[in-house]
Amino acid sequence: MMSSSSSSSSSSSMEKHKQERAVPWVEKYRPARVEELAHQPEVVGALKEAVGTGNLPHLLFYGPPGNGKTSAILALARELFGPELWRDRVLELNASDERGIDVIRDKVKKFAQISVRAVAPGSGKSAPPFKIIVLDEADSMTKDAQAALRRIIENYTQVTRFCIICNYVSRIIEPLQSRCAKFRFEPLSDESQRGRLEYIANCEGVKMANGAMEALLGTSNGDLRSAINTLQMVSSCLSDDEAITVEEILEASGFADSSYGQYCQTQTSAVGKQKST
Repeated sequence: MMSSSSSSSSSSSMEKHKQERAVPWVEKYRPARVEELAHQPEVVGALKEAVGTGNLPHLLFYGPPGNGKTSAILALARELFGPELWRDRVLELNASDERGIDVIRDKVKKFAQISVRAVAPGSGKSAPPFKIIVLDEADSMTKDAQAALRRIIENYTQVTRFCIICNYVSRIIEPLQSRCAKFRFEPLSDESQRGRLEYIANCEGVKMANGAMEALLGTSNGDLRSAINTLQMVSSCLSDDEAITVEEILEASGFADSSYGQYCQTQTSAVGKQKST
């Protein structure tokens, strides 16, 4: 017969496991270091240099969704400021939710004008004497808000660096673009996504039936964040010994069987053409 202490310990362990599974996997497995970013060699090289020198320009990251833009700047912040300090030195805003001129004048300006000192975090090295403001989905900001942001960048460059993140760089006004070092994030290949997804599935004890990984890659359209979210959503509905099926991936992704079949035919045709050239 199980003792009350053993029962309590088992119950506590199960509860902890449930809580860990509830944490968004895109956050749980977000790269902690710049060098962990998948298949963005130009970006990784430039950001590693910034970590080494502590010299950071304003940044403009652009490219398709889910390929590491936000992860890159957050990993950089962790390395620049240290694990204990970086959250205090970074203001992250989703510009699609807070895209008006009032937000720029209030939240952004208030944070931008705060001066900080170089300090010694737990790593023993001094941190750069500036903060970072991350504006995600900035291509949804109004033109007036972008113009106001340009003036703030000009006024507070001494104490604040800005990272503007967008999918469509053409929607960012030229005066903002010209004040930033621009980096295009390339779409992630299926193979680079596969490695990360298999790693996460293995860590979480997720089993996948034949064809399920290919379906996950095919329906994500190069968006690793979307693929990770789908993987977590489907796995949360299954028991530990059940394997994720192709049908479950298609249903969770909103794909009809026929549309996914057409996608597979297109991909197979493209691969065949590449091999014949």
